[in-house]
Amino acid sequence: MKFKLLLASLFSQIKVRHWWLGIFLWIALVAPAQASVILRVAIERGVNQTKVGSSTTATVKDSSGRTLGQLPGMSAFYAQAVPGGVALDKWQSGLFWIEPSGKGFVYIGDRWYRGRTLVIPSEKGLDVVNWVDLEEYLYSVIGGEMNSSWPQEALKAQAIAARTYALYKREQQRRNPVYDLGDSPDRWQIYSGVSTESAATYTAVDATASQVLTYNNNLILSVFHACSGGHTENVEDVWGNSLPYLRAVEDYDQNIKECNWQKTFTPGEISARISGVGNVKDMVPESYSPFRSVKALRIVGDRGTKILRGEEVRTALKLRSTRFNVSRSADGSFTLQGLGFGHGLGLSQWGAYNLALRGVNHLQILGHYYRGVALTPIKAK
Repeated sequence: MKFKLLLASLFSQIKVRHWWLGIFLWIALVAPAQASVILRVAIERGVNQTKVGSSTTATVKDSSGRTLGQLPGMSAFYAQAVPGGVALDKWQSGLFWIEPSGKGFVYIGDRWYRGRTLVIPSEKGLDVVNWVDLEEYLYSVIGGEMNSSWPQEALKAQAIAARTYALYKREQQRRNPVYDLGDSPDRWQIYSGVSTESAATYTAVDATASQVLTYNNNLILSVFHACSGGHTENVEDVWGNSLPYLRAVEDYDQNIKECNWQKTFTPGEISARISGVGNVKDMVPESYSPFRSVKALRIVGDRGTKILRGEEVRTALKLRSTRFNVSRSADGSFTLQGLGFGHGLGLSQWGAYNLALRGVNHLQILGHYYRGVALTPIKAK
């Protein structure tokens, strides 16, 4: 693949300033009308430069919608933040659209994606956003979140959950003029472009097209996780706020080795992750959920004590789950013996896998993990 360095490196050191606020109006004016639901997925955020391209000849448009020219297929070009906007090949504009011809894919960073590309300046550099049809987005997400060799009923359940989750997040982000969601699992869901698509993901998405989960006619927060270790949790025991459809239910993932884990910490390793406590002397679970997940963990050090609560327990120590027991070794280290992988709320992916193997269909799987919900056609625009 041919790479072209577009401008001198000094431009990457110059910050974009207030002029870029006007580009959001340009997006609304020049974005092509779409009949289907389009997601704006941020692939790169706040970067100085990134590689973009297309598998077929692509049309390049500027911030007014005017065609500037074409990029040849199967070549990559650097887009770079410069004073006044973005530079791409021989052009400079407030923003750029890259629209492949035919059924071409776009190239962003180091992956191929469906749809088209928007390169737009931000306060920290550039945002590169993939505008993609919701259903085509899901072709990739399902393969990223589940193994495509899994039973179709599990993949269908994941497709409906992922579609609902994407639209729920889109609604939350409606004030963001640039993107609806990102591509990482920490805040969104795994989206890796065409590399995670397969015949199985096409079938699962197409079979459930436009179907979402609602509660009282509103999209639900259809969160999911790898496995709970035997029982999912009530949402208020993890995130504090109660939701009627995220209730604790029996799970079916006890036979999964990834759901059984052990982690040992030296006092120094804990001190490095938990600020303000000094050398750690003790680690004591103070309260549990009804299903034995740790809701509050007290860290005692020679300089202070800190209590971690809810999801903070898992994220601060980088644990697979909050369902664990703590033991102390003679050398002063702490061993955590745990069950589960993830926050333990909503759909358990390994649980869905095992239920599907037993002949349970995708609607029954969803009804088990999300209580009192309805299956509804998409009403989003």
